[in-house]
Amino acid sequence: MARAKTVYVCRECGARDPKGGGRCMRCGNWGSFDAQTTGGPKPTLNSKGPILTPRPLSEVPMNEGEIRLRVGIGELDRVLGGGLVTGSLTLIGGDPGVGKSTLLLMVLAAFADRGIPVLYVSGEESARQIRLRAERLGISGESLYLLPETDLDAVMAAAENMGPRVLVLDSVQTLYTGRLDGVPGSVSQVREVASRAMTLAKTKDIPTFLVGHVTKQGGIAGPKVLEHLVDTVIYFEGDGRSHLRVLRATKNRFGSTGELGFFEMVAEGLKEVPDASARLLKERVVGASGTSVLGALEGTRPVLAEVQALVGRPTPATPGRTVLGLDKARLNMLLAVLGKLGHPVHDRDVFVSAAGGLRLQEPAADLAIAGALVSSLIDKPIRPKTLVFGEVGLVGELRAVPHPGPRLMEAMRHGFDRIVCPKGAGADAPEGLEIVAVSSLREGLDALFSR
Repeated sequence: MARAKTVYVCRECGARDPKGGGRCMRCGNWGSFDAQTTGGPKPTLNSKGPILTPRPLSEVPMNEGEIRLRVGIGELDRVLGGGLVTGSLTLIGGDPGVGKSTLLLMVLAAFADRGIPVLYVSGEESARQIRLRAERLGISGESLYLLPETDLDAVMAAAENMGPRVLVLDSVQTLYTGRLDGVPGSVSQVREVASRAMTLAKTKDIPTFLVGHVTKQGGIAGPKVLEHLVDTVIYFEGDGRSHLRVLRATKNRFGSTGELGFFEMVAEGLKEVPDASARLLKERVVGASGTSVLGALEGTRPVLAEVQALVGRPTPATPGRTVLGLDKARLNMLLAVLGKLGHPVHDRDVFVSAAGGLRLQEPAADLAIAGALVSSLIDKPIRPKTLVFGEVGLVGELRAVPHPGPRLMEAMRHGFDRIVCPKGAGADAPEGLEIVAVSSLREGLDALFSR
């Protein structure tokens, strides 16, 4: 029989170390090691057990499809792919104070108002604190049950005894079981909480939400296996500069990834923003240099967003590159391409931002970023009511982007009548739009500033 031994596991990245002191060599965090006991008898290859019989794919029954429960909050239903699938495990992560607990309390209230029994387990707040938040949000329901508890064994027993239709565990880093060594939030504890929550969700057919803390790098704290275990991973984002909140699905076994839901934080809680384009362009200064309007596509949802750029004066010091809500690597590539086209900014500070707190990661934003940069550099605004999108290649060519049709329809709905885009994107454009199809960044920049 193998002897039990103690190893040290990093709670941030899961790296193992025999001593566990000081700095983790994989992720660089200090003091992040937790003790974990391993070893003991190992199963033998010839151990007897039930003999399982595989069956052909064609014999798998199709009459038991997925059952969805509509939440009643349109923006969340969109991100989930049409509703909450019974027996699913959903992980929601976000910065402290962004509104994760508020959102989930609203979700449970929506079910409770329809007479569906739901359970909210909180390891961070007391029942009185949750009640006070509910009163502030105007929530009162006899079918919404609260359980302030951090003992995982007690939570699982209570959930099995009550049998709620929907369960929230807030948060995965505060729950623990006495069966394992390690403090709450350690790798072994987080893995055990997620595993037992998944077992409960699948065996009892209870859709379950897990709330996860995030690290300073923006990822969900704990081992990466946490995101592999769950069915859906959703990030609730907000940059602190705006009341706008964005719900983004990065993994969804029951729908498409990349879907966005928009909310606004108001005094009464979170308010849905069904017309995200109007909200993002609400405070735009028309006719200002250094701005452009991008026709973006997040998941299946077209969104019009403002891209702002500020190019400073030449400086003898090392120029800075500040990026908010956009891909910094693509910005550096665009600056190099612009330099070859006669717009050098290698000796200037550059600031680029996606206004409104939105994060735009798709390459279709390239032309809008380049247009805003040149507009700030030459201090000349882009032609009014012009929308742009297109991916820029390393040699300055303009590449096609997926699904241009929804972008064009959204542009027309918000009063834009001129579109600068790659060739072929305007083949099915609605009537009333002026399509300026270009094949290179040089042509695109000429079209943006022509009158």
